[in-house]
Amino acid sequence: MTEVSRLPGPVMDLWEWQYKGSCRDVDDTVFFHPEGERGAARRRRAEAAKAICAECPVLQQCREHALHVREPYGVWGGMSEDERAEILAEQDRKGRRSVRAV
Repeated sequence: MTEVSRLPGPVMDLWEWQYKGSCRDVDDTVFFHPEGERGAARRRRAEAAKAICAECPVLQQCREHALHVREPYGVWGGMSEDERAEILAEQDRKGRRSVRAV
């Protein structure tokens, strides 16, 4: 007989937080830049997305998800692609330092 206690839980439990996101009914073009968007236009779009994130009840779950899966595009959890890349690079540097210390 299969040992069901070792099976993963319902997948819905992992993603249910997304149903509570403030972004759920917002056009995704607010969060993801179009091809070739640069400079002030890109900054304005990202700031508009971050304003929506700032009021979001699941901001922390969204941010953790984006960092965990290394989400490469868009504004997630109130953070731009560049902001996430900076945090991840710092985590990688700390990880390499701790491995060398061992």
